[in-house]
Amino acid sequence: MTDSIDFRRYIRSIPDFPKPGIMFRDITPLLAAPEAFRAAVKAMADPFRDQNITAIAAAEARGFIFAAPLALELNAAFIPVRKPGKLPFDTKAFHYELEYGTDTLEIHTDAFEQGDRVLLVDDLLATGGTMEACVRLAEQAHASVVGCVFAIELTFLKGREKLGDHQIFSLIDYHDEN
Repeated sequence: MTDSIDFRRYIRSIPDFPKPGIMFRDITPLLAAPEAFRAAVKAMADPFRDQNITAIAAAEARGFIFAAPLALELNAAFIPVRKPGKLPFDTKAFHYELEYGTDTLEIHTDAFEQGDRVLLVDDLLATGGTMEACVRLAEQAHASVVGCVFAIELTFLKGREKLGDHQIFSLIDYHDEN
C-alpha cells in the first residue's frame, strides 16, 4: 500500500510562513486523507516493528498527531512530552538552547520504566533541538532510545547530527528550502 502512495503530494508548501524566508511544510492535507495518513503511520512504524518498542514519546503538539497512532500500531505506551506546567503529576524537565533563546520540555517522573525501549516521534526534523531534548529526557529516565521517526526531514538543516547514533527514519526528505 505505501509503495503506491506519493506522500509528497499530501504536503502543502507555504512560503514565508510563519515569517519571511521560511518555507513551511503543512501536514494538514496528509491528515485530511485517511488512506494516506494510515499508510504514513504504517510506513513510519515499519523500520521499528521488530525492535521490541515498549513506549512511543513525542513533544507537543504536532508530534502527538503521529505518535498516538504509532503507539497503537506498535502496541506500545504513548508518553506525552510537554511544555512546562501542562502535565498534572510530578515532572522532570530538560532545558535546551534554541537559535534565539532557550526552551524547556517536561515528562512525568514515572513516564518511563527502567529498560523501556523508546521510539521518539515528531512531525518534522529541522535543526534537531526539540528531538535532542526528548532524547535527553528519555535517557535521564533510564529508558533506551531505539530511534527517532519523523514524517518530514529538512536534511539541509542537519538536525540528525544532534541525535547521535540513534536510528533515524523520515518518511519525506526535503534537501533544500524549496
